[in-house]
Amino acid sequence: MKTILYIEDNPLNLRLVRKILVSAGYQMLEAVNGHDGVAIASQQQPDLILMDINLPDIDGIEATLRIKAIPHLSYTPVVALTANSMHGDRERFLAAGCDGYIAKPVARNELLMVVQQFLDYNLARA
Repeated sequence: MKTILYIEDNPLNLRLVRKILVSAGYQMLEAVNGHDGVAIASQQQPDLILMDINLPDIDGIEATLRIKAIPHLSYTPVVALTANSMHGDRERFLAAGCDGYIAKPVARNELLMVVQQFLDYNLARA
């Protein structure tokens, strides 16, 4: 069973994504801020990380940079899952180390497709 860490401070978004992913057979880890997300990622080594960008302590970009700097997590895919959808945001998040991008509000099929795509890619690379 693949494990996905979702770093998100909004309880409604967290519940929606949890419902989608758990019903699809994934195990979920959750963090409500960037510091906890980095710590959980380091300890639990999830297969994929979904990262909100607007977090209450350190933002998702800083959390992604910290996660990617941890040697055993440097290849773990991080997908920005954010309401930031202005022109240039996607490119900015990818340049900061995110491997993918999904705009909120999230659609079930898009989320599952992107998650599977990154898990398949990571499996092929291993």
